[in-house]
Amino acid sequence: MLASASPRRRELLALLGVPFEVRPVDIDEDAGRSRDPQIVARRLARTKAEAARLTEPDAPIIAADTIVSYKSTLLGKPRDAAAARGMLRMLRGQTHDVVTAVALMPPGRRSILGRQPVTHVAMREYTDAEIEAWIASGRPFDRAGAYAIQAADFQPVERYDGCYCNVVGLPLWPLLEMLRKAGIPTEVTADRLLPQCRYCPFAPLP
Repeated sequence: MLASASPRRRELLALLGVPFEVRPVDIDEDAGRSRDPQIVARRLARTKAEAARLTEPDAPIIAADTIVSYKSTLLGKPRDAAAARGMLRMLRGQTHDVVTAVALMPPGRRSILGRQPVTHVAMREYTDAEIEAWIASGRPFDRAGAYAIQAADFQPVERYDGCYCNVVGLPLWPLLEMLRKAGIPTEVTADRLLPQCRYCPFAPLP
């Protein structure tokens, strides 16, 4: 079971060939007092998994949360166009971190396996006109940091260091490792995943 409404997470998880149902949960996603993106993302992912377990006592549960961190500022999903505009201007030409925490509850258990990899992302000097066109598309509003690394029409990212799928919203190689630890069989090779997965630092050695 995938406890997320994100279509990107659904698409990424489908690459693993593991059957799953999508059943989002509704939790308070307030970051609280912590300014550590790994702590915040891990807590929110665990909270989502625990909420899902209340209605799904036996199924394996996958939950995730993505946080964009620039200096001491944590960026979640923008609430409106002004917030999206502010985030995109803040990140323009700068380097920031993206953390996606993944929580996996094995079948019938309440214990949690977790990972929270970090990817360093450098943004290009996109223009105000590009920002406005992206906002007008309506796509910033369900994305942490208001951008999508995979957006072919915007392409805001100049380069990144780390896991590409982590920025999209679900780090696949770390998740595969957790699924195997949980006893959920997977037979996935790099050719079934995204092209970027071949060069992921979490990819198993050949």
